[in-house]
Amino acid sequence: GCNPLAETGRSKLQNQRAVLNQQILRAVRMRAGAENLLRATTNNKVRDQVLLELSFVNSDLQILKEELEGLNISVEVYQNAEETFSIPLVPLGLKETKEVDFTLPLKDFILEHYSEDSSEYEDEIADLMDLRQACRTPSRDEAGIEMLISYFLQLGYVENRFFPPTRHMGVLFTWYDSFTGVPVCQQNLLLEKASILFNIGALYTQIGTRCNRQTQAGLENAVDAFQKAAGVLSYLKETFTHTPSYDMSPAMLNVLVKMMLAQAQECVFEQIGLSGIRNEFFTLVKMTQEVAKVGEVYMLVNTAMNQEPVKENIPYSWSKLAQIKSDHYKALAHYFLATILCDHELQAGDDEDQQEKALSQLYDHMPEGLTALAVLKDKLQRKQLGRAHLHQAVVQHEEALRLCGLCKKLRNIDVLQEVLAAAHKRSLLKYAQQETEDDFLSLTQAPDILPKTEHKIETIAPQFSKVKVKDFFHKLGPLTVFSARQRWTAPRAIPIHWEAGELGFHLRGGSPVQIYCLDPLCSAASMGLKEGDYIVSVCGMDCKWLGVNEVLEKLKSTGEQPLEIEVISCQDTAASLHSKSATYSVGMQKTYSLICLAMDEDKIDQTKKAPLKLPFLSWGTKNRQKAASTLCLPSAVAGSSQVKKKLSPFTLLNTESSLY
Repeated sequence: GCNPLAETGRSKLQNQRAVLNQQILRAVRMRAGAENLLRATTNNKVRDQVLLELSFVNSDLQILKEELEGLNISVEVYQNAEETFSIPLVPLGLKETKEVDFTLPLKDFILEHYSEDSSEYEDEIADLMDLRQACRTPSRDEAGIEMLISYFLQLGYVENRFFPPTRHMGVLFTWYDSFTGVPVCQQNLLLEKASILFNIGALYTQIGTRCNRQTQAGLENAVDAFQKAAGVLSYLKETFTHTPSYDMSPAMLNVLVKMMLAQAQECVFEQIGLSGIRNEFFTLVKMTQEVAKVGEVYMLVNTAMNQEPVKENIPYSWSKLAQIKSDHYKALAHYFLATILCDHELQAGDDEDQQEKALSQLYDHMPEGLTALAVLKDKLQRKQLGRAHLHQAVVQHEEALRLCGLCKKLRNIDVLQEVLAAAHKRSLLKYAQQETEDDFLSLTQAPDILPKTEHKIETIAPQFSKVKVKDFFHKLGPLTVFSARQRWTAPRAIPIHWEAGELGFHLRGGSPVQIYCLDPLCSAASMGLKEGDYIVSVCGMDCKWLGVNEVLEKLKSTGEQPLEIEVISCQDTAASLHSKSATYSVGMQKTYSLICLAMDEDKIDQTKKAPLKLPFLSWGTKNRQKAASTLCLPSAVAGSSQVKKKLSPFTLLNTESSLY
């Protein structure tokens, strides 16, 4: 990650955000204490003092919230460093968090659950904590995105390794709301995963605002970044449905997705007009529809921002900026259409049908008494309709300037004021050129312009598979067996003696390998070896990741000498899981239905006939009759019916997406 002490503009903002979060936390605690005292006391004098204190605390909270809003609208810090004459884009600030110490909880779990020396995993735990610490200050580029995704994927492994569904690990995760500054503290790893996803989306928005919008490549990168930001936030909304933080609520995420797509649409319009807008009929028609589309999407964003419950937590300046952009780009659409009508008369060599079709597609309906062909042919009608559009452009530019002047935060953004003033001046100048003495007789009302775009903007889903990560705790063994959901006995040593060139069992499976077709009369069985046991080491050498052939080579390499293997036995967790879940998941119908489904599957399995055994790898000189007799052992049948599903870092992502 970046140096957290670096004196960059962005780091200063994040440091100010962290300080504000602490101040808001103290104020929230004081308010909670005062409210508790107010409910508990019956003394009128005490009540009056508490009410006075509450009024001070609430005022303080309001001031802190306004300061946090000021940080959220400090858009000039995130823009490209070069001189630009463009309306600023809005990025999302990164969520702040407290440090987390994984050391003791993970070491205790490794010792208790995996029966391994936890001191051997100190480096891995330190790597995990270092990666988390770096994710608090990611660089504003693709390397920063890759690092956040790496930690998110690593959390999938950590969740499967160390976070059983039946208990908490005692690791407390604290994340601060990006808009209110209120902290959320939970022992649920899903809060950590959801917050990292939010920061991935936020970092994409910062990358998008940083792109140079004066170049074609810069605008393409900005569009791509905002589409990816919308994709990550949309994925967060669909995957984590009950987040306890306002900034990650479905309603808020829905607004943020719309805002990012609107900013991408704005960059597309800038991209089309980057090389200059030719004063040509069909070029202006295209630009009119494109810019009208930008105005429409910002109008929808503003409408969504003013709906409950988002309205209370969204920064006021964001809502006003969306309204300003909607008015500004709609005014530009009217200006372009007025230029078409005022500057382009139908000539003898023009394609009359194509121009009529293009003009009619700009309107849902023409003003009363007018047709597209008549407007093209009649010079007076063209001028009147053009002046009507210019008048509407001037009115909407003035409204955008008025809204910008009313908002204290937006008033201080110089480039925004300059862009709005320049567009307003251009429309006024064009309107003055078209004025005539009988202008007051023109009562034509400019109709609305239909938006249309040839560049449809959609979300880009996150491509987590492109980032390759290695499980920090790979040494614990394959996740199919060695996970927090599985329970097994502690490793036990079994001495193995050769008997007439035979060991008395076969091997099967991937890694780790299982004992198969165990001869109950062999010496290994008498020393405690069981059907279905997993071999974890041979002669002190770890073999959890070895397949059947590799383990066979190790066993054969000892020759006829006695050897020692370590094995573990999986315990039947079905009964214990049901009883624990019944207590742990009170009121959670989803969990209860899954338990019933699992119990029903158990009943179905009991009614099915035992399937025929598949061919297995074996070695030795036992005859087939003896091997066949081993197949009839009850332990062998029970062992063969075990079916293990392959786990991945996302095993819990879709089924346990609730943060409550």
